[in-house]
Amino acid sequence: MTCIVGMVEKNKVYIGGDSAGVSGLNVTVRKDTKVFKVGKFIIGCTSSFRMIQLLRFSFHPPKKHEDTDLYQYMCTDFVNALLSCFKDGGFAEINSSVENGGTFLVGVDGRLFTIGDDFQVGESADGFDSVGCGSSFSKGALHILKDQKLSPESKIKIALESAVRFSGGVRPPFVIENEQ
Repeated sequence: MTCIVGMVEKNKVYIGGDSAGVSGLNVTVRKDTKVFKVGKFIIGCTSSFRMIQLLRFSFHPPKKHEDTDLYQYMCTDFVNALLSCFKDGGFAEINSSVENGGTFLVGVDGRLFTIGDDFQVGESADGFDSVGCGSSFSKGALHILKDQKLSPESKIKIALESAVRFSGGVRPPFVIENEQ
C-alpha cells in the first residue's frame, strides 16, 4: 500500500504521500494523513496506520547534541527512541530474535533519510527517495524530473500521479509538507 515521496532541493526537504489504506484488494481513502511533522522532523509513512499513529502522537525524538553528526544521531539516538516508542505502543515485532517495525521517510536539517523495517537508516545519493508499493514508479518520475524547472511540490505531485497510474495501492488526495 501507499507511495511516500521525498526530495531535497536547495537544502530543504519536501515529503508527499497519498491517502490509500489498503487491505487485500480493498482500498479506503483515509482522512488521517501519512505525512506530518513532529517538531522539526517531517515524516512520511508506509506499512501500518498504527505505526503512523505512534510516530505522530507518541514519538518524541531526542535532542541532538551539537557535536554529533546527523547521520550518527539518526542511526543511534533517533532509532533507539523509535524502538522504545514502538515497544511501548505494542507495535514492534520480534521474529527470530530480530526486531521489526515499518518503513518511512524522515526529513530534517535539509537531509532525507529512509528508516527500514529493520530500523536501518539510509540516505540516498540521488537527493530523493520513495517507499511503498508505488515507489518504483515515483522514483522513475523523479529521476526524469530532477533537472526540470518545476517546483519541488510539482515534482512530488507528478511522481505521486505516476504511482497512482501504475499501482493499485495508491490514491489521491496527496499531502505534501516541507521544512520551513
